[in-house]
Amino acid sequence: MYGFYRVAAVSPKIRVADVSFNVDNIISSAKEAEACGAAAVVFPELAITGYTCADLFFQDTLLNAAQKNLVKIAEALASSSMVIIVGAPLRWNNALFNCGCVLQGGQIRGVVPKIFHPNYREFYEKRWFKPGGNVKQAFITLPGRSEQISFGSDLIFDAGNNFKFGLEICEDLWNVIPPSCHQTIAGTLLTFNLSASNELVAKAGYRRSLVTQQSARCQGGYVYASSGVHESTTDLVFGGHSIIAENGLVVAENERFQRDSSIIFADIDLARLSALRRNESSLGDNDNTCEKRFVTVQLHTVPPTPDLSFAKITPLPFVPQQPKVRDVRCREILDIQCAGLAKRLEHVNAAKAVIGISGGLDSTLALLVCAKTMGLLKRPTSDILAVSMPGLGTSARTNRNARRIIDLLGAELLEIPIKQACLQHFKDIGHDPATHDTTFENVQARERTQILMDLANRHRGLVIGTGDLSEIALGWSTYAGDHISMYGVNCSVPKTLVRYLINYEAAHAKDVLRKVLEDIIATPVSPELLPGNNGKIEQKTEDIIGPYELHDFFLYHTIKYGATPDKIKFLANIAFSDIHAPKTIEKYLKLFLERFFHQQFKRSCIPDGPKIGAISLSPRGDWRMPSDASSAIWLTENNIR
Repeated sequence: MYGFYRVAAVSPKIRVADVSFNVDNIISSAKEAEACGAAAVVFPELAITGYTCADLFFQDTLLNAAQKNLVKIAEALASSSMVIIVGAPLRWNNALFNCGCVLQGGQIRGVVPKIFHPNYREFYEKRWFKPGGNVKQAFITLPGRSEQISFGSDLIFDAGNNFKFGLEICEDLWNVIPPSCHQTIAGTLLTFNLSASNELVAKAGYRRSLVTQQSARCQGGYVYASSGVHESTTDLVFGGHSIIAENGLVVAENERFQRDSSIIFADIDLARLSALRRNESSLGDNDNTCEKRFVTVQLHTVPPTPDLSFAKITPLPFVPQQPKVRDVRCREILDIQCAGLAKRLEHVNAAKAVIGISGGLDSTLALLVCAKTMGLLKRPTSDILAVSMPGLGTSARTNRNARRIIDLLGAELLEIPIKQACLQHFKDIGHDPATHDTTFENVQARERTQILMDLANRHRGLVIGTGDLSEIALGWSTYAGDHISMYGVNCSVPKTLVRYLINYEAAHAKDVLRKVLEDIIATPVSPELLPGNNGKIEQKTEDIIGPYELHDFFLYHTIKYGATPDKIKFLANIAFSDIHAPKTIEKYLKLFLERFFHQQFKRSCIPDGPKIGAISLSPRGDWRMPSDASSAIWLTENNIR
């Protein structure tokens, strides 16, 4: 569904060399995976026999049982379209190979031998197994079976609909160039690793890093299953570590050292990964003969698609969910913003950073960045000219907070009320000030911008823009008003992240400043361009254009990998199931798409500013879109009403 497939990794309970016992547990776990909607399930290296059989691998009795019971596993799930990947020792051309076997629909569809064998310290695999790197375009036949099974290190598997995968076995991942690198160049989006990695102090962390980094390098999914505690403990202990990673992030991981069979699941978005490779990858620049090195095994049917109960769909894709990670991210974002502004102030030799302060979220964040930048440049914060410009809709709360935050940060405060100037302008252009339309609102924004620009000229300064990524996406700004600055420090910061950045600063601030920042965070988002009721905020942005959490969700999935609106709606209904009704989500998705297309002309001439995350709408870099492109097919062909 929408490119998602559920994958599973199992570390089964085994008995060393007891093939019947092992196979029964493998079948049981495979059926559990099938019942949970898995498209594919991977078992550990040599799971049929156990990895630690040692010289028992020289015994035909063990090898015959392994081959016979491999067929038993396939036949036990003959009616299923799920792919089963299991490890077994198999003979070919008078040699023994450590293999990963791909089963589907009652058949063994292909067998991949391990390429790189550890033969150091506690590992002696070359004593029993031959390296499979030179085995290509070959076939293997199992005793009592007539069909020839594709066999070789050059196999990749394709079920259609992006479900294309390759195998590697344990040490293959530890090699300088893992086989999955070449498989990825040939088009696979998933890698399954059958492993038997023993436990040593700190090895789990290293193992996890290998898996996550390989998934990031290949921009794919990586499913890793390792042998568990019931392997031989003669000299080693195995922990049964299972990991599923997607594009550099661990999306599922088990607890090691479990005494029973362990299974983990994750829903991997292969359509998204495919789009990321097209949009954000140099994979296409690799050796174009790589695909010719592989033989593609076409699987019988497309594996089942999931209900997404295991999918991790965060409602806040721009905001890390873990507090510690979020704090690290906030500090890094502020460092990037400050580094960008510092370079620009130095380059133009600006005597002042000129900034309009409203007492709202965006201008507060920009002021905090200015203050930190002055510290970085070893300049006093009095080099910031912070201008408060109360207008026709300014509330007492925001005006008070604007003055307090400027004072507490040590910036130079200049208050210039704009009410009379705006009334004079209404008179000059013949506009009735009682008519609270777009003209009424935009006159104030342009008046403020004119003041800031003129002050920058007077003080040899630089006007610092405060508009954020969400406003830029929606065109929620006044053209040639707050749309314009000389450097926009917030241009890549979405609205849902702004609060967290200010909260991060509040957590590290002194008591008085912290309380002011907390009040600013709690203030409703408002342009404050319409008169309020007794000085209170009446005009609330999210009452007009909808929740920013929805718009940021739409923005992320639209830009990051080009998701279709019907897929975005589907994901949003899962992510916001307890918060927003489906009709609400569709209503604001329609509004987002219409505004995103119609307001491109504003983005075509936005100021410079630092890119801080995965998404930027700079017309000079990340987003180059015609200003008069039509949104018709995004709406009509995706049933967005």
